[in-house]
Amino acid sequence: MFTIEHEFDATVITLVDEGRPHLKEDVTIFAFEDCVTLEQLDPRTDEVVTITLSLQQVKELAAALDLPEGVYSLGRPE
Repeated sequence: MFTIEHEFDATVITLVDEGRPHLKEDVTIFAFEDCVTLEQLDPRTDEVVTITLSLQQVKELAAALDLPEGVYSLGRPE
């Protein structure tokens, strides 16, 4: 399950793991004008871990999901 919300400066997507038996913490994705951040609670430390991706990294991630194993370049970053 997931939710999508549009806020003033970002689109917020929350991914909820409904699988069984090993449920993971929700992942919240913030899509800003210049970057994307992913946040997830680390249950071991009870702290939120944040990863920030540039828009170029997001494009490369999206492309990588549909490609076989290998090394690729999408061209020069914009």
